Amino acid sequence: MSDRQIEIVPVTNKRERAEFVDLSYRLNASDPHWVPPLRMEAMELVTPGKNPFFEHADVQLFLARSGGQAVGRISAHIDHLAIAQPPEQGMGPGTGNWGLLEAEDAAVAAALIGRAEQWLREKGMTRVLAPLSMSIWEEPGQLVRGHDHSPTVMMGHQPERYRDWIEALGYAKAKSLLTYELDITQTFPPLIERIVASGEKNAKIRIRNVDKSKFDAEARLILDILNDAWSDNWGFVPFTETEIAYAGKKFKPIVHEDLIMVAEYDGEPVAFMMTLPDLNEAIKPMRGKLLPFNWIKLLMWLREPRGRTMRVPLMGVRKKLQSSRMASQLAFMMIEYIRRNATSRYGATRGEIGWILDDNQGMVAIAEAIDSHINREYVIYDKPL
Repeated sequence: MSDRQIEIVPVTNKRERAEFVDLSYRLNASDPHWVPPLRMEAMELVTPGKNPFFEHADVQLFLARSGGQAVGRISAHIDHLAIAQPPEQGMGPGTGNWGLLEAEDAAVAAALIGRAEQWLREKGMTRVLAPLSMSIWEEPGQLVRGHDHSPTVMMGHQPERYRDWIEALGYAKAKSLLTYELDITQTFPPLIERIVASGEKNAKIRIRNVDKSKFDAEARLILDILNDAWSDNWGFVPFTETEIAYAGKKFKPIVHEDLIMVAEYDGEPVAFMMTLPDLNEAIKPMRGKLLPFNWIKLLMWLREPRGRTMRVPLMGVRKKLQSSRMASQLAFMMIEYIRRNATSRYGATRGEIGWILDDNQGMVAIAEAIDSHINREYVIYDKPL
């Protein structure tokens, strides 16, 4: 297979973009744990004017062809907000990215990655950090642990062989991203229960649900805390105003007031925890299609989600409280309140927290304190160009 002719062509029109999207469904069809995204969402992700990532990034999609058939794909991109970040935080000047890799075999993967690197080099990049599909906030990293179960909402799932193909091309690990799972039908250890009870006696602490009737204001508040809390983190890229509005629109159908908490201290909102019912459990059987009747099933599920899993994709405490006992106390209180609601009101039995940077000692300590364990690991690689 390696001596066949592989042609790498840039995606230049709507038909080729559709071919780019469709390829993932064919190449992953035999993987029982892959969750086919809704096709309209997969198209939106790679379409300028639909995905606000394109407003601050240069993006080029590529298809690999052999014998007239598409056999692979990749995206190459330069996020101008990312290259404006301090280099010690992982991104920084000269750092480009590739992602959305799909390939029939190692030769195709090598040709695609080589073409993405060439494109980045031609644009003046001196280093590549990958895979990112496409923003750090979407589906970062190559799955290296956890191939034996399906990902939760907004998490990627790549074949195990891709890791070998990437590493064979000179890529080294830059960072690991971890997800933790736990049995939420069980109460937390006595120490955590005492910390929560102590917080409940503190008149300065208030843990509240978000108010969906004030959705836009609440979304802005949460993203304001997030931008402050995460601003020193490895890989951080700030949200733009357009992205805030876009994220709010996407999240709104799966936002439930009693699953998203805001922690206030002395009247000031200082922390939040967002929990989402695992939409992947609902859409996996749909094979990416809403028509003819799946849209009705999806609407019914969104109205009253009943699933096994809840995912915590985002959590943040304002910088001034980080590394304090108060920060962990607020986190434990929010986790416990959401755990109660998730089990009693939605019938959930399993929680997943992540992703968490492998060297984020504070969050790793919180995850371990509530008896959760690592169930998935993603690696972001880097390589000089």
